[in-house]
Amino acid sequence: MIVSFCGHSSFFNGDLYTRKVLDIFEQKIGDRQVEFYLGEYGAFDRFARVCAKEYKKKHPSASLVFVMPYLSGYSKERMEYINQDFDFTIYPEIENAIPKFAITYRNRWMMERADLVIAYVNRKYGGAYASYKHAKRKGKEIINLADFNE
Repeated sequence: MIVSFCGHSSFFNGDLYTRKVLDIFEQKIGDRQVEFYLGEYGAFDRFARVCAKEYKKKHPSASLVFVMPYLSGYSKERMEYINQDFDFTIYPEIENAIPKFAITYRNRWMMERADLVIAYVNRKYGGAYASYKHAKRKGKEIINLADFNE
């Protein structure tokens, strides 16, 4: 199973959201093998990584996968951090993407492979909304945390 995430970089996490996501993971994944496809560029990405790491404490076979939008441009220190914080890194088949749009292409790639998408989208513009719409077009199961009141 693959779980991907899309949400606004300005996301503010409350404990209720963390508990909600962990409950969703238990219900939807349980003890099955799972890969969490993660980005690393904003508050929602950090929230997703924290939730995936917390789930992995009870389910050690879960994998945290950093999906790289670029093949180069990462400092040595940044790569050390990524290698420590994630189980794997992958680079999707987006070589032809103009660097300015690499994150958009990477996000689409993640949505296309997901079995489940955890989102926080509460406005109809921006990169998170574009990813959300793409996942909907692809018929993915999406849980939008913005639908829950904290």
